[in-house]
Amino acid sequence: MDKSTIVALLEAKKQKFIEASDHIWETPELRFATDKSVEQHYNVLASEGFHIEKGVANMKNAYVASYGSGKPVIGILGEYDALSNLSQVADFAEEKAVEVGGNGHACGHNLLGMGAVAGAVGVKEYLEATGQSGTIKLYGCPAEEGGCGKSYMARAGLFDDLDTALSWHPLDKTAAWGSSSLAVYHVDYQFKGTAAHAAGAPEHGRSALDAAELMNIGVQYLREHIIDEARIHYAYKDTGGGSPNVVQASSALFYYIRAPKIEQAKEIFDRVNRIAEGAALMTDTTYSIHIDSACYNYIPNKTVTTNLQENLSLLTPLSFTDEEYAYEQQYFDTVPAQVKEGLAEGLRTAFPDLDNDQIANLANEPISSPLYPLTFSGKAIGSTDVGDVSWIVPTGQVFVACEPHGTPPHSWQWVANGKSSVAHKGFMTAGKAMALSAIDLINSPELIEQAKQEHEDYLQGRSYVCAIPDDVVPEE
Repeated sequence: MDKSTIVALLEAKKQKFIEASDHIWETPELRFATDKSVEQHYNVLASEGFHIEKGVANMKNAYVASYGSGKPVIGILGEYDALSNLSQVADFAEEKAVEVGGNGHACGHNLLGMGAVAGAVGVKEYLEATGQSGTIKLYGCPAEEGGCGKSYMARAGLFDDLDTALSWHPLDKTAAWGSSSLAVYHVDYQFKGTAAHAAGAPEHGRSALDAAELMNIGVQYLREHIIDEARIHYAYKDTGGGSPNVVQASSALFYYIRAPKIEQAKEIFDRVNRIAEGAALMTDTTYSIHIDSACYNYIPNKTVTTNLQENLSLLTPLSFTDEEYAYEQQYFDTVPAQVKEGLAEGLRTAFPDLDNDQIANLANEPISSPLYPLTFSGKAIGSTDVGDVSWIVPTGQVFVACEPHGTPPHSWQWVANGKSSVAHKGFMTAGKAMALSAIDLINSPELIEQAKQEHEDYLQGRSYVCAIPDDVVPEE
């Protein structure tokens, strides 16, 4: 069975994937509470004959779906969680919520998950037709946004039997992902004080809100004394109430602490903890620290990623109609001029042989067309729990341009675009690329051995230990 046959088989099944993806878009759910979203995955996978183990790693909406038997064992990673306060009307080129304060698929996980399902189905078709030894495992991973569902799955040992793992993500450009990501700790800091009348008896009060503010000030000064690549962000979860005439007896902060390597993030996390302790001492309050979740920095495996790039090159550039270009243009028109200038600079760096007119034409496309060259360098940005998987098993990922050019993840434009034919073509392309790479790996034991050797060389004897303490359980 050749690659064109696999592509054709998946193309013939695309409508069921599209319908499931659109249903997930219509019922955006957060973190681990993805009951409706995961059901769409179950429906498709059951119809394709997969064995589904539900509720894995102490998460009711996490699953492992398997097909085939024997070695090698190839994993594909899927997601389906949304983001809060990013509700947006579909196919509408202005920011307008379906439900004010509601959720929205602003990171394209409705597409990501169904692209992963399509990839697994493609491998299943191959194994079924050829009778070849090999197992495909699709991992349904909730709570990538803030909950690090894969980290909990890694802690439970669910990736330990894999030979390689594959993943993808929607983006505004098409490329294999050769750079790293930032490791991150997600941490709650809670302060408890003593309430009192703020005017009549302030001496009897101990302000938890003061403690939180002093902590933030301390962290602000800390930023000067950490590595440039680190990032620390926070949000208030509790400000102690809305009355200024009460000494606030409670306050809570939620912090993201990021750095290029997990050990760097841990060192900064420890320093932030001491600042919290100092804030509590200064205000005569008490405090507690709770790790909500954490994930490692991503390790791109060159062997697996290069193979993904080769298969992506067989499927690109994507073909779009005039109507689809016009559709994407409405979102591209919302991109600031400064961002569009940055697109040209990025293209000039990636494609040094192109002249200025060619660069300008590509930069002004409403949906990016070229396959970017593969490089294993670049600044680590953002965080993903795929990082934990990559510390356990050789892992590769791709981006596919199915979002409006120049628009960022976590934007209303991505939500509006999430049910478009452009988005559908993107996730199908990603699914086909992962299926073809998985089949290459199944048929090429030497590729797997090369990937594993590279993985061992990178780790240099280090082993994965989940950064989430054993006593921390997933919380919706």
